[in-house]
Amino acid sequence: MDADCVIEVENLVAHYGARQILHGVNLRVAQGEINVIMGGSGSGKSTLLRHLLGLKRPTSGSVRLLGKDITKMAARELHVLRRNMGVAFQGGALLSSLTVGENVQLPLREHTRLDDRTIEIMTRLKLEIVSLGGYEHLHPSQLSGGMIKRAALARAIVMDPKLLFFDEPSAGLDPVVSAELDDLILKLRASMGMTIVVVTHELESAFKIADRITVLDHGHILLSGTVAEVRESKEARIEALLNRRSRQTEVDPDDYLRRLTGG
Repeated sequence: MDADCVIEVENLVAHYGARQILHGVNLRVAQGEINVIMGGSGSGKSTLLRHLLGLKRPTSGSVRLLGKDITKMAARELHVLRRNMGVAFQGGALLSSLTVGENVQLPLREHTRLDDRTIEIMTRLKLEIVSLGGYEHLHPSQLSGGMIKRAALARAIVMDPKLLFFDEPSAGLDPVVSAELDDLILKLRASMGMTIVVVTHELESAFKIADRITVLDHGHILLSGTVAEVRESKEARIEALLNRRSRQTEVDPDDYLRRLTGG
């Protein structure tokens, strides 16, 4: 593993039942890099994210985070490693029965023995970073969509993780709020030096924040390169993604008949 490589995926194969989703995926993410994973619906990007988080076991291959192969870890070892990982889920995943502050505090209360006063200070500090200072007493139902995203991000970074994973940060947000969230992601990398992996289908956001973009298609990596390399790619499937063209695929009549008849 390269010294500056903090995420390394090698020949990752994944199935859901008999259906193969990932086909020998290889990916490297350097320290301090923002790597954006893109692809159309069904491309395998969400499945890849689940494997990066250790939520799924692969059929074969390896996933190394911070030098450790999580595919071979026991549950307790993975639990310890996750202290260095922050995750901001697509819908926020805030607990509706808790206040914003209590949601942000959850990782600290689960993983540390800090006193209440210290936890409260750390919570307020992270809420200030995401421009939610003074909102800690509100409940998620009292927040806008953009505020929920930022509160989830505050919870993801409350323990100063080395790795931050962000699932569809711009989903459901208007362009202005989406742009503000992009700025916040860049600010976090600059101020906290985190390595960030973002799964998104938003081209404008990807081009703004990414150091490198990984393009997936039907479980295969088409390209992992800089924004310029992706923009200049002549690969037809990448051009279709960038130009929002529909994917027309030829159907084999015999295969189509077999699918219909279950043969």
